[in-house]
Amino acid sequence: MMRYVGSVSSTIVLAMIAPGCVDDGAQSLQVGETRQAVTTAAFTATYTGQGAGATTCDTSFAITGQEPTTPGRNPVFLYMIGTGETATNASATAAVASMASRGFVAATIAYDSPTFGSCAALQGKARCIFDASSSTSAVAALCGRPGADCSKGIVVGGFSQGSVIATQAKNYDARVQAAWGMGDGVRYTILFDLNSCQANGNHALPSSRLRAVVGERDQFVGNGLFGLLPGTAAAVRTQLQSLTGVSCAADAFNCLQSGGSGWYVVQNAQAQDGSADHCYMRASGDCGGSENSLDAGWQSGSEPWGLNANLDWLNGFVSH
Repeated sequence: MMRYVGSVSSTIVLAMIAPGCVDDGAQSLQVGETRQAVTTAAFTATYTGQGAGATTCDTSFAITGQEPTTPGRNPVFLYMIGTGETATNASATAAVASMASRGFVAATIAYDSPTFGSCAALQGKARCIFDASSSTSAVAALCGRPGADCSKGIVVGGFSQGSVIATQAKNYDARVQAAWGMGDGVRYTILFDLNSCQANGNHALPSSRLRAVVGERDQFVGNGLFGLLPGTAAAVRTQLQSLTGVSCAADAFNCLQSGGSGWYVVQNAQAQDGSADHCYMRASGDCGGSENSLDAGWQSGSEPWGLNANLDWLNGFVSH
């Protein structure tokens, strides 16, 4: 069952951003343009997801969102957290607030995040979130909101395990237009080989609609010995090429295509703490730091790995 709870209003004004390229005729702001202030309201709902050890959608999970208060119907954005993260942590909340201010019904989706798993386990979680044929899925809860119009498009984002779920989303709802994954890959250390579902061509999302960003010393995607040691940029590139089907020079860090899809490797020097590990969006700590303290460059910078550049890219795939 779905339920909706009262709202709290806020107004967000986004600053100027640098222009970027986006796929399939999508449009973004140019230098000198600013977004208008958008008043948003918070909301909560629930959906039925896959619980720990389950193979069916059997457990109630929370949806926490924001949406414009102005009249009209809007496209939808869903964000999935990483393994063990709090659904309303700083990066999730920042992404949701920023997309609501762009004119989306936007939400962060709780799920059984403490456990990782095989392709089958992760696809089970994705199906419960995105099953367009189910009245109890998260996408049904969001598309059913009065201010939502999913025919205008659904876009998704996520971190780590959440990025895998985002990559799989279009398998279960054809309205998903594009996905952005932080720490997205096809293998997480030697324990979890996801090539059968994550490698390019093994999921419904086409390469031209996927944008993956990974830190150069990612300890999980970068083959860092069970995640205990720093990974390598070479290992990260190999995974990103398999994930997206896009190849660049052996020493490339930016392999984003003319339309903005493809992949980007965050360099250590770009990270606030000098360490572009799996949790490069956090201020410090190599994933041991607080999930509620954000890297300044990721939060408000204009480089391709930052929040705004990636959300602007997603925004290009929907209508308003």
